Amino acid sequence: MDFYNVVKNRRSIRGYKNAAVPSEALERIGEAVRSAPSACNIQPWSFRVVLNDEMRQKICQCYSADWLKEAPAIAVVLGNAESCWKRLEGDPIISMDIGIVMEHFVLAATAEGLGTCWICAYDVEKMNKALGIMAPWSVYAISPLGYANAEPREFDRKPLDELFKVID
Repeated sequence: MDFYNVVKNRRSIRGYKNAAVPSEALERIGEAVRSAPSACNIQPWSFRVVLNDEMRQKICQCYSADWLKEAPAIAVVLGNAESCWKRLEGDPIISMDIGIVMEHFVLAATAEGLGTCWICAYDVEKMNKALGIMAPWSVYAISPLGYANAEPREFDRKPLDELFKVID
């Protein structure tokens, strides 16, 4: 798929078919994740694509939407705020690095014909405990991964001139 079509077609999918994600697609998505830039190339993240039913159930207990249970795979994105680059005033840049790598993930999944939905609305401490994640690592985001069970709805965007300006 052409890059601009991938960007245009990416949607948050909230319903999934009961169909496995091909291992070849997972490998290509993994390469896209690995290619994501990070501040000073520290790469303070780790992706886990969970296919195991028991672990997926633990994740679903930390996020209440039933449609997550439909997904044949759930990506779990771990970040390490201690090892990431820090701004000059000392603030960690981990959220920015996670944002970049997540966008690589969702765009690569879209290029593979797969759906995702970036989720951060869960109790972080509960999720870390459920998955056995220990400091300095933490779960920064999760996303279902699979084939959409319906066409995604259209979405509205603000006018381009409100969001993007070229200053001469």
